[in-house]
Amino acid sequence: MSKTATAKTSSKKTGQLLNRQEKQTDVRMGNIHAAKTIADIMRTSLGPKGMDKMMQTGKGETLITNDGATILDNLSVIHPTAKLLVQTSKAQDVEAGDGTTSVVILAGALLKAAERLLRKGIHPTTISDGFAVALNKSLEVLNLVAKTVDLNNQEELEQCVKTALSSKVVSQNSTHLAPLSIKAVRAICDLQSETNVDLRDIKIVKKMGGVIDDIELVNGLVFADNKPARSAGGPTKVENPKIAMLQFCISKPKTDMDNNIQVNDYSQIDRLLKEERRYILRLVKKIAASGANVVLVQKSVLRDSVSDLALHYLAKKKIMVVKNIERTDVEHICKTINCTPVAHIDQLTPEKLGNASVAEDHTLSDGARVFRILLEEEARPPTVTMLLRGSNNLVLDEAERSIHDGLCVVRSLVKNKAIIPGGGAIEIEIWRALEDHANTIDSGPVSMVIREYAEAMEVIPFTLAENCGINPMKTVTELRNRHKKGKTYSGLKAKTGKIVDNCLEHKIMQPALVTTSALTLATEVTRMILKIDDILNSR
Repeated sequence: MSKTATAKTSSKKTGQLLNRQEKQTDVRMGNIHAAKTIADIMRTSLGPKGMDKMMQTGKGETLITNDGATILDNLSVIHPTAKLLVQTSKAQDVEAGDGTTSVVILAGALLKAAERLLRKGIHPTTISDGFAVALNKSLEVLNLVAKTVDLNNQEELEQCVKTALSSKVVSQNSTHLAPLSIKAVRAICDLQSETNVDLRDIKIVKKMGGVIDDIELVNGLVFADNKPARSAGGPTKVENPKIAMLQFCISKPKTDMDNNIQVNDYSQIDRLLKEERRYILRLVKKIAASGANVVLVQKSVLRDSVSDLALHYLAKKKIMVVKNIERTDVEHICKTINCTPVAHIDQLTPEKLGNASVAEDHTLSDGARVFRILLEEEARPPTVTMLLRGSNNLVLDEAERSIHDGLCVVRSLVKNKAIIPGGGAIEIEIWRALEDHANTIDSGPVSMVIREYAEAMEVIPFTLAENCGINPMKTVTELRNRHKKGKTYSGLKAKTGKIVDNCLEHKIMQPALVTTSALTLATEVTRMILKIDDILNSR
């Protein structure tokens, strides 16, 4: 009897163990499939011949782009593991600015490799540790292949930016946008001495109209929607202006709560109007006394930032008024013109005013008007503004994303002054090095893991070839042969669909930081997903 009971208990424990293992496998496979689905969506958008995605936002707006970070940001993702890939793409966008599509595709390929290894019975921890070893070896190879770039060499910088822009809608305008991106970064920092670039100092302003070739870099500030008030006959151009940034309204005061004033006769109305005129005149006199001849007034939610009466008085004093400045722009404006925002009229002193070369209402080539504050040309400006032009909002938005990617490429080169060949050359070289490294390892499972990691690297040249409409298997095999023969820089020239022996000579290059970051983030997210064995609901 006791033997039968022991056998039943043992059988029950074995059954529970098997059920638990099956559940863990199902959860792991479910996670992998969810992440692979996201990667498969992104694959067709890789490279110069990659396709665009059309998306409709919740507000009913249409979006056309092939920028990985933008697609994933607007994608409605429910599965928690798929959200990890979206966050990985955002992290790549923050770190390098480019390679947001590549990082998701690499993560998908690594998860596919992990799935094959799991089906062979290799433990997830062994796979995770093997991937970490493979990543370290890959980064070593990448550093060996990388070529130090001279940041004074304009041509090399331009080629790196053009490679990043080659897959964008505005790729045909890259000869105009690439030098502009480099000029913008050069304007705010010294490329040789700096180790990072704060891209918030490069303000991008969009103004519909014109064409992409009309995009210009302005040494100062540009306001697309705020113009100097003309209704009272105030000035529209001021040379060597003294600029005040006001955070209070130049209009009649309003109480904190709703109230009603009962007026019985005309004399009381006159008293009210006289008091209003006296109050506004006092403000205008204090502004004039400070020496300010250009006034920027922050937007107010509760009442008009500047009343018509105030505009009349300010126009008489020859003071230019620009109202409804957004609160979010105040810090940038103050940094640019070196002024201090003033929250109360009694705090307005000459020391708090900003300086510039000229403040003007400027007319663009197509007749559109913008307000500009230009700085002195000789000095290095604290910030610059890039004025984007385009025929419609879709073109403007895509131009903004492309310019951002171009600026990020230059920033990546400032952070890590090295370039590597593009066109899948570096991935195939990593595959060759990892294959050789796997042969030197005695441990069978670890060797298998590193081989699978190496094969996952081939997804980039494979997808590039696929998107170009050429035979991907034939292309990858040919690249393997060339790299085995020692042609380290051999890669695919996607524009022609042909394999070249030296990608750098054919101007196919990218910052080393982009690939370093993509490999690291893709491996980290894969290892994280492999370590998950259950999904629980929290309270």
